[in-house]
Amino acid sequence: MATAKDFQNHLKPNWCPGCGDFGVQTAIQRAFAASGLEAHEFMVVAGIGCSGRMSGYLHTNGFHGIHGRALPLAQGMKLANRALTVVAVGGDGDGFAIGAGHTLHALRRNIDMTYIVMDNQIYGLTKGQASPHSGVGFMTKSTPYGVIESPLSILQLALAAGATFVAQAFSKNPDELVALITAGIRHQGFSFINVMSPCVTYNHFNTYAWFTEHLVSLASIEGYDATNKKQALNTLLDHHDLVTGLIYQDREKKSYQELLHGYSATPLVEADLRLPQATFAELLAEFG
Repeated sequence: MATAKDFQNHLKPNWCPGCGDFGVQTAIQRAFAASGLEAHEFMVVAGIGCSGRMSGYLHTNGFHGIHGRALPLAQGMKLANRALTVVAVGGDGDGFAIGAGHTLHALRRNIDMTYIVMDNQIYGLTKGQASPHSGVGFMTKSTPYGVIESPLSILQLALAAGATFVAQAFSKNPDELVALITAGIRHQGFSFINVMSPCVTYNHFNTYAWFTEHLVSLASIEGYDATNKKQALNTLLDHHDLVTGLIYQDREKKSYQELLHGYSATPLVEADLRLPQATFAELLAEFG
């Protein structure tokens, strides 16, 4: 059986020392090992940004897409090869700004895959601009007088869009993150996991200490039921989205693949796509 180290390649990550993405990478490797699958059975699709480097640091099949387009690429790969366990990774800028439309429709479409977002409330790779998750008043190079727009509530949006697996974690708490990624991979449908992953270089407000003080574990809320969407939404509202754990899971809703008419049980990569000669001749005759 594969171990976490088996999912790490020879490339040394060049994230800033202390970046939360190190913890996310370690958690992904541990979760992949816990799945019982081998490296060649995974496809990791990344977007653009610091988090986008993830696909190059893991010993799996990997694809580094363009800005905001990790999800359509990942969904296409899953539909073409249903045998693959597909995991898309990105940041809050990649997924909630230029890729926001793709994120919304992936949440409601419910293709069987996992989406992990490393949320640092800032654009790190481009040297510190405000992201859709930056708080009001947050001062950056692009907002020298402070952010005046309300931050996007992606967790509430996910519930409203009909997502069947919604979770949030903190890169400082690897055991919980590993458990959530493992559960997300096993979930039959689209799994969305938002990870608070502090940027130690450009975001000096949303720090490890800040998250440690403000995040509330859902496990500490007596009677919390992750199958109750109304309770999940009210809990997010009560705690301003600053919770960790499994927020909501719907095990009853069928995945996109289960509902797609004519979706072959044979992966497209293994299908015989040759056109019978008689059919080819018939098509040519139409243009005669």
